[in-house]
Amino acid sequence: MTTVRRVVVRTVRTTAAPSPSPSPRDPGYPRYVISVAAELTGTHPQTLRAYERRGLIHPARTPGGGRRYSDADLARVARIQALTRIGFPLAGIALVLDLVEAGAAAGAHDLLDAFLDPTARTTACPPTPRRTK
Repeated sequence: MTTVRRVVVRTVRTTAAPSPSPSPRDPGYPRYVISVAAELTGTHPQTLRAYERRGLIHPARTPGGGRRYSDADLARVARIQALTRIGFPLAGIALVLDLVEAGAAAGAHDLLDAFLDPTARTTACPPTPRRTK
């Protein structure tokens, strides 16, 4: 006589340890609603929504779906505004900011900030001296 043996396989779901809740002092802590963030950055709320739709910023969401902006988000918006003022298209801005945040170049944050600071601008090439006859 043969015995049939049943094997029951159970899957156990494991979840990662919950990340510690961010401190309100953390620059990534989502604290500003969209109207306050718009006022602090000098933009319209629709502009912030458009930046989000294009993937330029990623505000946190409340359980009800409201946007919450952090100080880091506001700093990113300031960089976006500075790049648009000097003529960068939004697609180019997304690429520049992604490269900077990925750390593609050493000191990329400092380089971008120096580039955007109008008081730190110098000419790339010194003027060519004119020939005299």
